[in-house]
Amino acid sequence: AANPVGAVTTPGDRHFYAAPFELGNEFGGLGPDPSSGLGFSLESRKLASMSPRENTTIAIVATDATLTKAQCQRMAVAAHDGIGRATVPAHTPHDGDLVFAISTSARDISDTTVPLIGHAASLCLSRAIARAVFHATPAEGDLLPCWRDLNA
Repeated sequence: AANPVGAVTTPGDRHFYAAPFELGNEFGGLGPDPSSGLGFSLESRKLASMSPRENTTIAIVATDATLTKAQCQRMAVAAHDGIGRATVPAHTPHDGDLVFAISTSARDISDTTVPLIGHAASLCLSRAIARAVFHATPAEGDLLPCWRDLNA
């Protein structure tokens, strides 16, 4: 689920911050916005109307690699970087971001592979956030429009 306080697209357009990590056209194939730079789209009036932890991004990152409990925790910590790549700003006091990590232990790996798994988890989470926003459809009673309604 992705409902962060921060923006997932660059200010004033429909380009996703996670665009550099897109595979194929999984969230529209728009690519990065060449003119926006880092951007900052959070309005103070939006913050004033919000309660703490009213928005959140919840994720599960999983691997078939055999990881210890500590290595799974490290994978979850690294995956939080994916939230920061896809959402600007990320991890505000109004977000209740949470990442769970699991390992099926189906495949043994070397200790040198563990950091790569964390990095892969962060890239996957960036893409997952953009995909969630891109593919979201409105539900009855929604108060806010979906990305596709704003960018039709």
